[in-house]
Amino acid sequence: MLRLTTAYLVILTCVTATAADPAQPRDVAATVDRLLEAEFARRGVAPAPLCTDEDFLRRVTLDLAGTIPTPREVTYFGLDPSPDKRSRKIDQLLTSEEFSRNWAAYFREVAFSRATEARARIAQQAFEDWLADQLQNNRHWDEITTDILTATGNVQENGAAAMIFAHTGQPDELAGEISRVFLGIQIQCANCHDHPYDAWKRRQFHELAAYLPRIQVRQELQSRPPVFTVVSADFLERQERARNQFSPEQVFRMLDRNRDGRVTKAEATQAGPLAARFEPLLQLADKDKDGALSLEEWLEARNQVPERPGRGSAEYYMPDLENPAARGTLIEPKFFVDGSHLPAGTDDLERRSALAAAITDPRNPWFARAFVNRIWTELLGEGFYNPVDDLGPQRTCVYPELLEALCQGFVAHDYDIHWLFRAITNTRAYQRAVGDRQPGDESPPFASAVPTRLRSDQIYHAVQRVLGVEGLVGRGRGVGMLAGGNNPFLQQLAGRDPGRFAFFQLFNFDPSTPQDEILGTIPQALFLMNSPLVQQFISANSGTVLAQLLREYPDDADALSELYLRVLSREPTHEEVVICREHISASSTRQQAYEDILWSLLNSSEFLTKR
Repeated sequence: MLRLTTAYLVILTCVTATAADPAQPRDVAATVDRLLEAEFARRGVAPAPLCTDEDFLRRVTLDLAGTIPTPREVTYFGLDPSPDKRSRKIDQLLTSEEFSRNWAAYFREVAFSRATEARARIAQQAFEDWLADQLQNNRHWDEITTDILTATGNVQENGAAAMIFAHTGQPDELAGEISRVFLGIQIQCANCHDHPYDAWKRRQFHELAAYLPRIQVRQELQSRPPVFTVVSADFLERQERARNQFSPEQVFRMLDRNRDGRVTKAEATQAGPLAARFEPLLQLADKDKDGALSLEEWLEARNQVPERPGRGSAEYYMPDLENPAARGTLIEPKFFVDGSHLPAGTDDLERRSALAAAITDPRNPWFARAFVNRIWTELLGEGFYNPVDDLGPQRTCVYPELLEALCQGFVAHDYDIHWLFRAITNTRAYQRAVGDRQPGDESPPFASAVPTRLRSDQIYHAVQRVLGVEGLVGRGRGVGMLAGGNNPFLQQLAGRDPGRFAFFQLFNFDPSTPQDEILGTIPQALFLMNSPLVQQFISANSGTVLAQLLREYPDDADALSELYLRVLSREPTHEEVVICREHISASSTRQQAYEDILWSLLNSSEFLTKR
């Protein structure tokens, strides 16, 4: 591995080359390639050549726009002699609405795949729509992050609030997800004990959670469908101050009317509002079972009033592992990366704004690393850190110089998401041909492209493009059953595109999962092979794409070429042409033969994979 100091000199040369724009995407891409290829040379590794134009166009269109190119786009791109045509195609795709939609869908699953609130999926479309707007307007990652962390309001009207709803506003759950998603650090492992494999302490996890206790998720019970709203529960501080107007000892003396050092239920009943609360306190703290509370038991009962995560609490208390029923230790907000902190009593939005500022601070290296590593991993199939959301000072990073080169440019451009995509997709590393490597192999990463499985949305949009249909809405019983049937909750989730939701139910996976752990399933295979929905559109009957193709191309050589371009974005090989012609000759009709060929291509692993 290159020495870090040497790498920084190379990076510095690139970064200071232009005063007006310190880190052009292509300059940083060239720096990344120089560092990587120097390492390959040192190891005696021959990297794969650049992929063909066909493969590049399919790969970059899937990655940026979430679908496959049309046959015309493949043909025109291959005929274009311009040396910068790949960079121009990247720029074109980044400004498309499809880019915004594709990556909004990706981050929808990052946010919701590990939700602890099952009903949160009703807000996923609002979150996706909101994020697509942010990406379309090229809002930067720090701005998007800040909006998510400080959001309030109806979760189906303000999509930014949906991630808080996904964890019911529970401080400990939110703290773990915020750290995982925005810092790439699995600090939730320190919830109950010091982190077993990293430097983070249990108290640091709970200091992070202490930024979040005053969030309240309210449900409007009379609304159908139900409405959930994220609010700042700062009124709880006033309640806490009112409760603390008198000391616990003073309250006890006021209740102990006969001055015998014990408070009975009869005495508590005379105190009005306390009467309803006394019985639970008695059950909790009456250790000698005499039906009354001594001063010692009273004080203990006060410390054992449980907090209600997600319903708003004035302050945050770290649970006592020895006595789970106790209230625990009062914890003030403190950020584990830089030590910045706030005093108890700080209101909700000030806490969350301070947390957002600390997370997105350019001096915090983990914010940029987490995002760069995630995007690089999604585009290349393997990352600098694996898994994608488990970074940390004691984790192994492959090629840290490459990661830092990209992070420095990303930070210098104020977390510009488009800048990062341009830098990565312009590298030779991204554009290499597929080799024999698989995710998790011991051979050097990034020497060749790694095939990766398509996400559900990518498969759905690719099938739409191949079959020439929009939406696949309401076509056939198969999609109706998969999109919810008579289940009102599933129908609500299916929303305006039941076909897309059907594919989501079958093909979706958590995008933070390593590629080598993502496996196809029998229901997925059976759906593409046998679904009436798919069968309806692969027929060569009048009105389908295949029927039109066979009318336009009576010569089988031309028809096969067009069909392969439509499905796999490439020309068929000589061997494939021979096999297909043999099948055409053996079939009862030309239409039947081409239906079989289209069916075979749609069900191929190549179609379901980004190569």
